[in-house]
Amino acid sequence: MDYSPTGKWCVFDVFIPHIPIHWGESKFRTKHLHPLIRKSKKIQINKVVIKVINTSKNPLPAYETSGSAGMDIRANIESPVLISPLQRKMIPTGLSIELPEGYEAQVRPRSGLAAKKGLTCLNSPGTIDSDYRGEIHAIIINLSDQTQTIEPGERIAQMVIARYERATLQNAAALTETQRGTGGFGSTGLH
Repeated sequence: MDYSPTGKWCVFDVFIPHIPIHWGESKFRTKHLHPLIRKSKKIQINKVVIKVINTSKNPLPAYETSGSAGMDIRANIESPVLISPLQRKMIPTGLSIELPEGYEAQVRPRSGLAAKKGLTCLNSPGTIDSDYRGEIHAIIINLSDQTQTIEPGERIAQMVIARYERATLQNAAALTETQRGTGGFGSTGLH
């Protein structure tokens, strides 16, 4: 639980993060809270142990905040890399991982890099399978109209660890009818 510097509100560490809860003049009254907050418990987040080989000079990827879903991964380059407009480059990270079976790592763009420099990841999210043991690279493309620079150690992407299910495909002559049917690509309306 975090308190404001003025002591007028606090933030509870529940599944709805950073909700300001106001204190009454004399004492805190939980009856004024939303029922989900009043009765909620901390969400159980599974912690998965992943073996990592780090051949870079960069620290291991880490969650930047307690609510982060992804860990930032950094460029493992000796000198700055220039990327021209609409050019793409594979940027090494110096990281190799061993994921438990049933898990994947997804390499995704960083919103700050996209907003500030126009750089994003192609093949996004890029999937790292549990049986892959090679070095992780991020495919970075420059969507801006100016040449952009990636510096050594710069945070270039984020990695999200996720469970997955394996499906068995079954040939069928027909599919169950739905109201939507075959409508796609905007068929549900613009607004």
